[in-house]
Amino acid sequence: MRCRDVQELWDEVRADCRESVKEAVDIHLRACHHCQELYEEFEGVAYCLSCLPKPEPSCDLTKRVVEHIATIRVRERSTPVVLTSAQTPIGRLYVGFKEARIAYVGIDTGEDFEHVRTRVESRLRRPVVAGDAPAWLSSTLEQFFNTWHVDDQMVDIEDLTPFEQAALRAAARIPPGEVRSYSWVASQIGRPRAARAVGQVMARNPLPLLFPCHRVVDAQGALHNYGYGIEMKARLLKMEGYTARKL
Repeated sequence: MRCRDVQELWDEVRADCRESVKEAVDIHLRACHHCQELYEEFEGVAYCLSCLPKPEPSCDLTKRVVEHIATIRVRERSTPVVLTSAQTPIGRLYVGFKEARIAYVGIDTGEDFEHVRTRVESRLRRPVVAGDAPAWLSSTLEQFFNTWHVDDQMVDIEDLTPFEQAALRAAARIPPGEVRSYSWVASQIGRPRAARAVGQVMARNPLPLLFPCHRVVDAQGALHNYGYGIEMKARLLKMEGYTARKL
């Protein structure tokens, strides 16, 4: 059982679920220190929430919930992500965009297009269709690799959670050629104890490069992990003018 699978089952385990599921989660927790810490943190939050008085719902609460769900469904149906590819100084990128904003960037690692399309659909929870690269997208990428900066108006992270958005925007404030720690990012967003959670956000970043998770390192300055490998992380930093520490 993977950490991600366990985390998705936590709420079910806290309530009623099959004994086999509880046993599988318990076995994983006993062996995974990372999940143990997260589970303790989540249990603490759950306890605090359970102590709060139950709010009195407004008379139109149900109507508002139904309208909100309907709005999300319409938005998802009417605004698919268009997936295309582009050549850049670091090789071919897969790029997904909605209207005139970039919502996904991935370095081509040899996967077939259908595999990438399925992954983007899963991450952004939107339909994904194939398309050609418009002129504005090519010019935006060209400008990025010349300046290592992208205009906020050209990127779209509205499908991410508020915590994910905050962490990525903090990472975007790290100047090119410099690095900051996961703890620094956590402090910047007012969650100083959430360094591990920040690490998860960086690992699942749908817009690497444009939201530069490669500039986020561990507390000792080591490059730590990167979805496309430590070598690519070091290469990107070197292109920006940073020389990684040798520990």
